[in-house]
Amino acid sequence: MKTEKLIAVVRKIAEKIESEKDFLTELDNVIGDGDHGINLARGFGEVEKKLDALADKEPAEVLKSVGMTLVSTVGGASGPLYGTGFMKMGMALKGKEEIRTADFLEAFQAAIEGIQMRGKSTKGEKTMLDAMIPAKEAIEKAWKEDADAIAAFAAGIAAAKEGVEFTKTIAATKGRASYLGDRSIGHQDPGATSFTMMLEIVGDEV
Repeated sequence: MKTEKLIAVVRKIAEKIESEKDFLTELDNVIGDGDHGINLARGFGEVEKKLDALADKEPAEVLKSVGMTLVSTVGGASGPLYGTGFMKMGMALKGKEEIRTADFLEAFQAAIEGIQMRGKSTKGEKTMLDAMIPAKEAIEKAWKEDADAIAAFAAGIAAAKEGVEFTKTIAATKGRASYLGDRSIGHQDPGATSFTMMLEIVGDEV
């Protein structure tokens, strides 16, 4: 995936988040601040404004710009977390003119580690990591077995969706949702949900 395609993917992610912002906010109303979809849509709206100016940059610069914009424009926890994730991906891809599957996996791991550090969280705490970590592991496993990118991303998306379902079964221990304790059980995590939407867009473009 070169810069032109990456920019197209980011535009599609922005469109998806905008179209699903009410649903994501509804999820967050139950266990969070009630602003996940609205904030994320606003952030990606600002991201879109900067994409044309990045057409001649390498993919790393595009991802860095996405991350910095989300950090500066998205309120709540999701801005710093997603922003960190995109910036870490950009750092991992520095100097590469094209993102290949192996490069993506390396960058994906960097994003996960950045989010873990920023959020002081790990898998099993009802956060976006409950979709991200299984997705990365599934993509990597499938890629190593067959080197078929389409199949690998399909496996990753399936794992992310399972992760979203898993978040319904556990109590939150991080963020605003943790205040609810066991009352958060039965509700899916908004961050895991929005991440899965993003990964589906990427998978469609592989």
